[in-house]
Amino acid sequence: MRKLWKTLIFLAVIAGASAAVYAISRNSKKGNEGPKLVDVTTGSIVEKAVAVGQIQPRQKFQVKSKISGIVRQALVEVGDTVKAGDPLFEIAPDPTPLEVTEVDRQVESARASFRRAETEYQRAVQLSRSGVLPKSDLDAKKEAYDLAHVALTKAEQNRDLTRKGRLTQFGTESIIRAPAAGTVLTRSVNPGDPIVPLTSYQPGTEMATIADMRDLIFKGTVDEIDVGKLAGGMPTRIKVGALPTDVVTGHVSRIAPQAQQKEGATLFDVEVELDPSSKITLRAGYSANADVIIREKKDVLVIPERLVTFDDGGKKATVELAGASAKDPAKKIEIKTGISDGLNVEVISGLKKGDRVVERPPKEIS
Repeated sequence: MRKLWKTLIFLAVIAGASAAVYAISRNSKKGNEGPKLVDVTTGSIVEKAVAVGQIQPRQKFQVKSKISGIVRQALVEVGDTVKAGDPLFEIAPDPTPLEVTEVDRQVESARASFRRAETEYQRAVQLSRSGVLPKSDLDAKKEAYDLAHVALTKAEQNRDLTRKGRLTQFGTESIIRAPAAGTVLTRSVNPGDPIVPLTSYQPGTEMATIADMRDLIFKGTVDEIDVGKLAGGMPTRIKVGALPTDVVTGHVSRIAPQAQQKEGATLFDVEVELDPSSKITLRAGYSANADVIIREKKDVLVIPERLVTFDDGGKKATVELAGASAKDPAKKIEIKTGISDGLNVEVISGLKKGDRVVERPPKEIS
């Protein structure tokens, strides 16, 4: 029992000593923290708006079929280069129930006509043998019989072709061709897949997409706060996520007149025309951020924006100017600011190069 008490007393002493050391250390840190002096310097400053988006082809073509059917053969793979009119797919057309009903009706009609012609021809043969019917009338009945037989044969062939998924007017499978020259970006169907046709009431099956990969642009969105500052032709620097060491340049080519709502934010679509470059290989779908240069100034006075206090709705800007010597007190002065990049701000008047501005430590919330 005595050993237990000694152990508890020892632990209490250690805990007290640790708390004392921590308190001294904390107070010492607080004592060392004080105002800092930041020099007014010259430099470059860029006011910009950031657009978030992707590298995309200027035009992308969806390949669809106007007839229903089954893919018999796919003639291209993703990445293939095609010319306008090149064959992409062979389709065995799938007849609609209405088409099947129609060809069946045509066969029944042709068969009925053939039976009538056959009956009339047989009667004409008997009458001709009896000498009652002239030979010219017999020949006419024979011709009608032959024509009816041909019509029946054609109707049956047409029915068989339709049921097999072939178009009578072509006699071969339908060929789906490239609507434009470019690269096959996607292929969504394989042999044996069913195809829903493109009509006025349904979008149809997307079989493939084709785009000209030599004509790429940046497509992105800008927040409504910045869109009012943008204008066509503004220079742009684009950073592509997959190419961290490269910078693609361009200029704003389009700003959407209508906003869109996305995850609670109001955004505007923008497009950037890319400057030609043979050194950087871009691919469709690369994620990228575009810095749109609104204004840029070089060799101007700059200070960190955190040192500036803005009042009166941002119309009045003040800083705390350090005295000429350590004995001279700091004084609050009004300055005129220019453009900002979010970190630094341009000083138009009120300060000169070499002045020092006081930066006080943030107040702790106890």
